[in-house]
Amino acid sequence: MKFVDDFKKFALRGNVLDLAIAFTVGAAFSTVAKSLVSDIIMPPVGMVLGQADFADLFWVIRAGENAAPPYATLAEAQEAGAVTINYGLFLNNCLALLLVALAMFFVIRAVNRVDERLDAAFGHKPPAEPVNKKCPYCRSTIDFQASRCPHCTSQLSEEAAAAARAAESSA
Repeated sequence: MKFVDDFKKFALRGNVLDLAIAFTVGAAFSTVAKSLVSDIIMPPVGMVLGQADFADLFWVIRAGENAAPPYATLAEAQEAGAVTINYGLFLNNCLALLLVALAMFFVIRAVNRVDERLDAAFGHKPPAEPVNKKCPYCRSTIDFQASRCPHCTSQLSEEAAAAARAAESSA
């Protein structure tokens, strides 16, 4: 039963749940972004460039056994058994990645601006020194003023110990 208890403790930690939620939302967002690219953006771009859809851009490496080239569409080439390099699908996926990154940039930028406005409105200032740091030995996140790592028990530099003592004496 220890294994089950340990697994529950791991799976129900806040970071794992946050990661699962972020992954689910990201997958849904990716689906919307792919639809935006393939259904909304690519048809006009393809029309301007004289190609109806980038998905049908491909190079035939080896002709199919069921039918001889030329193939009008990728589906036709695959049905014929041809070996192809599908650079049009790759272009569609690259554009989808750029759009997802751009959309995430705008969302994060908006959240950061709202956060800054809230800080200004309520008089909150960011802390002068960081709250956490990484242990130089085990790379665990520890309190910034720690003089000993609670994870690997390494003694940290004398400067960190002096800073911790100074903070304690001023409190």
